[in-house]
Amino acid sequence: MTETSDPSTGSDASHTETIDWNAFWRDADETDRESATPSTHHVRDLLAQFFDAKGVPESFADVGCGPGVVAFHVAREHPETTVYGYDAAASIVAENRDRAARDAVGNATFEQAALPDFDPDRQFECVLCYGTMSYVADSAAALRALYDAVEPGGHLVLGYVNDGYRRHLQRILDDPVAHGKDPDAFDRAEFERRWRLVLDGESTLTYDAIHDAVGTWPRSFWEIADYPEERWAWEDVPIVWLPKPSDAE
Repeated sequence: MTETSDPSTGSDASHTETIDWNAFWRDADETDRESATPSTHHVRDLLAQFFDAKGVPESFADVGCGPGVVAFHVAREHPETTVYGYDAAASIVAENRDRAARDAVGNATFEQAALPDFDPDRQFECVLCYGTMSYVADSAAALRALYDAVEPGGHLVLGYVNDGYRRHLQRILDDPVAHGKDPDAFDRAEFERRWRLVLDGESTLTYDAIHDAVGTWPRSFWEIADYPEERWAWEDVPIVWLPKPSDAE
């Protein structure tokens, strides 16, 4: 398993060219945390429908888990499932480990690892990666690493941003006030740094790009889940699933 440093040291693993996640999670208040993980609350409900359709997995990995919103939810809802949460930031891994021990969530394990160099030394029936690919320049290598971590007959559940989201971010830069940004608080340089890979089109993805990387066509989540009533940027931030053929196929 690629573990880039000891979480007890508080060192950062990667992605500091866009945002220092280690420092972010160490210093974030509740507002910052909520702003960094809005999608995970949607994904919890969608995963429940996915598990209803495909079966509750015996093993589940959340790659780029942040504060473990999804990982802890799956672990609690399905105590028979072995849950692993991986994140690049040592600070949030240490926090999640402390929380798992404090709350006696014995089926959840947290490790430090970062895309694209993700090699957990095992495979999982279901691998989730949501809200993380935007910060990874080598999308193809990251996608291959994620798909390699899926066991035969399992599934990769992937969230990513497309060119529509890139245009959305550019519109914010062009007119931040019109998009609800406080002109006195909006840090243009920090915004551009955090979203540099998306703004430059380096980390935006398409169905074709995903297929070219792993050799499997992604499938829309709305084939098996109800389109949510709550407003969300589903067109610009798609969620898909990729089946992995079993050894018998």
